[in-house]
Amino acid sequence: MRVVVPALAIDVGALLLRPAGARWLLVLAHGAGAGMRHPFMETLSAALAEAKIATLRYQFPYMERGQRRPDPPATLVAAGRAAVAEAHRLAPDLPLLAGGKSLGGRITSQAAAAGDSAEAYRVVRGLVFFGFPLHAAGRPSVSRAAHLNDVAQPLLFLQGTRDALADLSLIRSVCAALGERATLHVVDGADHGFAVLKRSGRTADQVFGELAQSVRHWVDRLS
Repeated sequence: MRVVVPALAIDVGALLLRPAGARWLLVLAHGAGAGMRHPFMETLSAALAEAKIATLRYQFPYMERGQRRPDPPATLVAAGRAAVAEAHRLAPDLPLLAGGKSLGGRITSQAAAAGDSAEAYRVVRGLVFFGFPLHAAGRPSVSRAAHLNDVAQPLLFLQGTRDALADLSLIRSVCAALGERATLHVVDGADHGFAVLKRSGRTADQVFGELAQSVRHWVDRLS
């Protein structure tokens, strides 16, 4: 399907996966280097479907054009806002969540924090971050989290202990500062892409199952 982005006079690709008995719909944005059909996104969506969480994956415009460099933040935010509107149109019976992998999650949170976009996100009950990119690799900082203070919705952070883009002690401090709005689920041994070492004895399917069940348990508490 296509999602029209009125602010940009373009449209982008999207994929809706709605399992039987779905209880929520998550508007899911991809990371900086891989689009909505990347194996991570495919596997995550399938795992969420097993947990009765539907997903609407969508492309950012630069990925739709086959480019590697992300669009300016305003363009990314406009695409996310349009995807939320389309999800609400397609499944008005399902409560909405929004979020994404890495960049996709950060852009979602920026959209939910800012002006007209924040108004558009009022239909969203919570935000989910699969590896929030708190800082560049090797440059620990919390400056990218400053806008989270302006997000009204509950926030779920799913973070790996080996994530080079999010020092775990800093993520913990960010969540503590946000108070009851923030929930942190730590995936032991996972990197930024939620890959774990072979010696962990865990499979990728088990890790994705943990991610999906963590989201399900969190949203059940939102109900």
